[in-house]
Amino acid sequence: MNRLFVAYKPSGVSSNRFLGQLKRRYGVKKAGYSGTLDPFAKGVLIVAFGKYTSLFRFLDKTPKTYRATLWLGAHSDTLDIEAVERIDTPAPLDEHRVAEAVASLRGELEYSPPIFSAKRIGGRRAYDLAREGKRVALETVRSTVYEIRMLHYRHPFVTFEATVSEGTYIRSLGRLICERLSLAGGALSALERLREGQFYYENEKALDLKTVLNMPKNRYLGDPKTLLLGQKLRREDFGRRENGYWWVDNGDSITIFRFDETGVHYELNKVAL
Repeated sequence: MNRLFVAYKPSGVSSNRFLGQLKRRYGVKKAGYSGTLDPFAKGVLIVAFGKYTSLFRFLDKTPKTYRATLWLGAHSDTLDIEAVERIDTPAPLDEHRVAEAVASLRGELEYSPPIFSAKRIGGRRAYDLAREGKRVALETVRSTVYEIRMLHYRHPFVTFEATVSEGTYIRSLGRLICERLSLAGGALSALERLREGQFYYENEKALDLKTVLNMPKNRYLGDPKTLLLGQKLRREDFGRRENGYWWVDNGDSITIFRFDETGVHYELNKVAL
């Protein structure tokens, strides 16, 4: 079965385990997903079955939108409720001050990612090293926060919504909010991914490849058998010839290819619709 759709991962289960549940429900063997969600997080997960697992890199999955709840005063090395060590609840804060602290993160940010993250250090995941008690030193990362706003503040919980660039750590945004409020501790008690680019949850409805690929459509003017047989392509046989990625509609399948200075290159051919 070839299928591309948006699933909704519940909290309390890993992305891998959730994918296994989907495989059993749909009766498929080959499946994959894009963009791991932490076990405590819930929300949108782009899933593919069969040959469609090769399509993730051709999807526009940014910007991403999240909704999160920050627990003020909760101390956790993971910056979420999976490893809360102690709780030092601060005195209630002025609501306008909290809203300003949240809004102040809008724009370009440079910050340290959580030590419990999937970033690699010497070939190993940072969270594996951290769990072993080893010192984890991560280089700072840059992110763009396109939009962020406080939804409500019910002390000691602050709920906010953020639309961000690829690779943004929402747990780190929570930590930055605490820093701007001059608080020593804070951890996310809830995290939900609402959207990845144009992708949002619609009851696992199958997606139409012709509308979701992150590249323009081209026209092949040569012999259709050339494409179907995977034979050598010529730039002059296409309606548009600029360098970049393109796709061609073969009727019951599509071909994805690339133009560059060295010629025309297949990326994926005869992807059945």
